[in-house]
Amino acid sequence: MFKEILKGKVVIVGIGNTMKGDDGFGPALIKRLDGKVKAVCIDAGSTPENYTGVIAKENPDTILLVDATHLYKMPGQYEILKPEDILKSGFTTHDISPRMFLEYLEIRTKARIFLLGVQPERISLGDVLSDKIKKTLKEVEELIKKSLGTEEKFEVPRDNFSKDIQGKIGGS
Repeated sequence: MFKEILKGKVVIVGIGNTMKGDDGFGPALIKRLDGKVKAVCIDAGSTPENYTGVIAKENPDTILLVDATHLYKMPGQYEILKPEDILKSGFTTHDISPRMFLEYLEIRTKARIFLLGVQPERISLGDVLSDKIKKTLKEVEELIKKSLGTEEKFEVPRDNFSKDIQGKIGGS
């Protein structure tokens, strides 16, 4: 599913309000993926229009928008939508016009754009992620990691590094 669309330089943009339950799916996914996959991960919160310049600057081949979307499915179910389908879906609960946002990104980046829409269960202020959305979050995280590969972070163990430096300083 994801392997077919996540090609070239990928930017994943999480959209949503973490204070409104399942609407926070996008930012929650970004938090789980950032630094762990071969993609640029951006948490755009509930104002994705503020990140169009940042997205364009990355010069992506593929943009995956991630948001809780009214898909008229069971909570937790998800679908990958193309731009023409995004405009029909009702898109999001956010302020910006989906048409303007998508057209701007398409013009500025020439990237292929997709929306990973997830049907929310609850999006009231003060709600937390529902169990169904948490399950979907874990599933989607694993699928994206398998599709993109994971980033190996090189870290020097602090204890050994400190001992080496102290040995070299003290031994000179």
